Amino acid sequence: MYTRRRRGYFLLMGGCLILFVSAWSFVRIWSIPAAIGMCVVAMVIPPVAAIVGNSRGRDDRWWDEKPKDEPNKPDGHDDSWTDLGTKAKRRR
Repeated sequence: MYTRRRRGYFLLMGGCLILFVSAWSFVRIWSIPAAIGMCVVAMVIPPVAAIVGNSRGRDDRWWDEKPKDEPNKPDGHDDSWTDLGTKAKRRR
């Protein structure tokens, strides 16, 4: 699923660049308002591309989820990032 998100992000950002560069390269010669409109559309695309690039698919595992095939620890304790600060304080 990573390739789908990545492809979508780069397509949207490529379209944004094409709109912006073409607006001020040759569209401005015929119509300044059309070039400004193209830039406004190009301005809206990057946030949409970020949403598409960071969207989670049904099969994707998110950063804080454990894999389904990983067994639980026998003592019930998980080594999470919150334990790092307490272990460092105990060593001192």
